[in-house]
Amino acid sequence: MKPSLVKGTRDFGPDKMVRRNYIFDTIKAVFQKFGFQPIETPAMENLSTLMGKYGEEGDQLLFKILNSGNFSEKITQNELDEGAKKLTLKISEKGLKYDLTVPFARFVVMNRNDLAMPFKRYQIQPVWRGDRPQRGRYREFYQCDADVVGTDSLVCEAEIVLMIHEVFKNLGINFSLKINNRKVLTGLSEAIGATGQEGNLAVAIDKLDKIGKEKVLEELAEKGFSPESLTKLDPVFDISGTNQEKFVKLEELLQDSETGKKGIEELRAVWNLLQSFGQTEENIELDITLARGLSYYTGAIFEVKALDVQMGSISGGGRYDNLTGTFGVAGLSGVGISFGVDRIYDVLEELNLFPENNSVTTKLLLCHFGEKELSYALPLLQKARLAGINTEVYPDVSKIKKQLDYADKKKISYVCIIGSEEMETGKLTLKNMITGEQEKLTFEEVITKLQ
Repeated sequence: MKPSLVKGTRDFGPDKMVRRNYIFDTIKAVFQKFGFQPIETPAMENLSTLMGKYGEEGDQLLFKILNSGNFSEKITQNELDEGAKKLTLKISEKGLKYDLTVPFARFVVMNRNDLAMPFKRYQIQPVWRGDRPQRGRYREFYQCDADVVGTDSLVCEAEIVLMIHEVFKNLGINFSLKINNRKVLTGLSEAIGATGQEGNLAVAIDKLDKIGKEKVLEELAEKGFSPESLTKLDPVFDISGTNQEKFVKLEELLQDSETGKKGIEELRAVWNLLQSFGQTEENIELDITLARGLSYYTGAIFEVKALDVQMGSISGGGRYDNLTGTFGVAGLSGVGISFGVDRIYDVLEELNLFPENNSVTTKLLLCHFGEKELSYALPLLQKARLAGINTEVYPDVSKIKKQLDYADKKKISYVCIIGSEEMETGKLTLKNMITGEQEKLTFEEVITKLQ
């Protein structure tokens, strides 16, 4: 049988893994700099944990896992006739995690007595979504999340903005960061006479970039929004100008909504905190059409897009006040950010932003002419490794050309050639595989040169 991959999944060879680790390490260093601690959660969660946290569309994208054993034995014909949704609950109790935030909330509730609050955690793991695969969108992909839970302080929102800036500055990516507040969207639904429909409003407006204004309005009409409400919503799409000008227009629009005014107040506070940190707003935009479709967001929401390349969002997150409440523990507010490693990889690759030497894992290869030379090389191999140089020895007795081809294929920067003459004199031939330059050095000199 010819081997194949599941659609929307990928293998990663050494070259790609080195580049992916460069992204992971860059993000991880920023997380740790800001005081976040690592955790991991299982690939599988109970469906009772996952369902109802991502909105109706999110629930449909969950990968469900069939129960073990003869799960179909007790299913009646009536249950089969009731449809897939009810049948799923009979044959599946577990699912692959859709994101890292909901499992994190479950983790916090289960371990809250052992955690120092506020608890700052980061998590780098794969997640799974039954989405239609396309460029920049996969069914299995990694997320790099950082969340603070157990505090309402808007300092946390400001620090997330600072982390976003530092991560993308370190990766060399020009970006645009959009910020909004879900209370503003709730205020909008009240202002247009559609109180209680902020969820549908958020889901539709979240698609504005993809489907355009007219399609958004059509979807809202299908969801029951009246023509009068849609007419009142129209000015929202035309709000423009500087961030401060948008604040003024937004205050006029939501002057009769207490929830909306609270959202504006929180946004202004974040802007003031950023100013205190000395952060400019050069690439930060207040965007009141930003919604982030996930239903658990209740406050600030963030979305990052890379400039100079056609790609969806590469980072996003927000404030959630009620997530742990669904697991029986109310009052634990949290805010977090997620970096989409796979999309970030595609951006770095397309813009040629990976460091040139980033594919190198071995710096020195010891080559030899025979068994005696191989034996001579082994203690040298250990010396180089103890000196902190990534080193390997060619394990077989082969022609030097084959050994050099191996080094070339692995992009090893240096080879040390050991023959009978080198063993007698103690002067080894060090070859730079990039420039072709060769020189005779003692092994101590080789180590000094490569450290």
